[in-house]
Amino acid sequence: MSFLSLQLSEPILKALTELGYTQPTPIQEKAIPVIMSGKNLIAAAQTGTGKTASFVLPILQLLNTDRKLRGKRVRALILVPTRELAVQVEKSIAAYGQHLELNSMAMYGGVDSSEQTQRLIWGIDILVATPGRLLDMANQRALHFDELEILVLDEADRMLDMGFVGDINKIIERLPEHRQNLLFSATISDEVRALAKRSINNPVEISIKQDKSSSPKIEQWLVTVDKGNKSALLSHLIKEQQWDQALIFIETKQGAAKLVSQLEKRGIPTESIHGDRTQGMREKILADFKSGKIKFLVATGVAARGLDIQNLSRVVNYDVPDQVEDYIHRIGRTGRAGATGEAISFVAKDNFRNLCAIESRLGHVITRKTFAGFDVKKTVPDSILNYVPKNKRN
Repeated sequence: MSFLSLQLSEPILKALTELGYTQPTPIQEKAIPVIMSGKNLIAAAQTGTGKTASFVLPILQLLNTDRKLRGKRVRALILVPTRELAVQVEKSIAAYGQHLELNSMAMYGGVDSSEQTQRLIWGIDILVATPGRLLDMANQRALHFDELEILVLDEADRMLDMGFVGDINKIIERLPEHRQNLLFSATISDEVRALAKRSINNPVEISIKQDKSSSPKIEQWLVTVDKGNKSALLSHLIKEQQWDQALIFIETKQGAAKLVSQLEKRGIPTESIHGDRTQGMREKILADFKSGKIKFLVATGVAARGLDIQNLSRVVNYDVPDQVEDYIHRIGRTGRAGATGEAISFVAKDNFRNLCAIESRLGHVITRKTFAGFDVKKTVPDSILNYVPKNKRN
């Protein structure tokens, strides 16, 4: 199937050609015709499947009319969980719609709202927003939803995990009853389905599972390590294995600052991003990391989603996440668009339960590696997937 067969307009096809897109992914093949027909949709699709284009392309097509945009009005609203994802999705809209007379905007907290308020005065065709800032703007009457045509809940599972359900419900209550509703989520949990039931009538449901030929090529391995040795082990791997780049995930902003200091004392220049960094600082640091100016970046979970870096060599779970989905999304930052990648996890004895959950979800044991000089005092048990009952042992 080609993008032409999806009945997209010539300006959109031209943009896709210029961007190097050759054929639609499975989620795009299934979702675009449904959305173009005006139906409501619930779609389950993992990171890296081309999900964003699957709803942005048909929205551009549907909104590309002669309708005049009124001030402080929005025609399509895309709700996302993080600032990083808002910026990424809006960039995709601008790229796919570069030959159309439609405008778009990313709206998020952590920055002065005056510029966003000013842009809303003229109206926005497609608004990508985080729930909290959107509600603030609506309460200030900086925008109105009476002409909204399309609502998208992107990464719905993540928004619910982050505690946005109350804000989402308040937003939905303000929207016109007659609108098209689209929900995209990596997983369709009971909570996501409850949200869909409240906001979406008679949806078409799509579930995309990556086949082995199209799934990311990520080499996953782990090192068991005592907590006090983690920074020394990371420094050792960076130097001895001559790592060119790494995105390092850690649980807390305090831990991020400490790790940056420890690495720099060992001669490894490192930066960090977390929730307390201003948006301007975060954008500059991410830009420098993408360009290669910064080689090693320590990030709290805020960067796990919505961070798109071409050819990222590896990610490191310095701290093993509590949620399996967080692990999946973290390692999904590497091995994108057909490239290969590496995902390394530092596992202490206290992380064993989390490791078991991750390996059970993956359906296989993650390879363990050892390094001289980093023997553990607190041994991490063998994987439960390798467990053999005593009465069946030789």
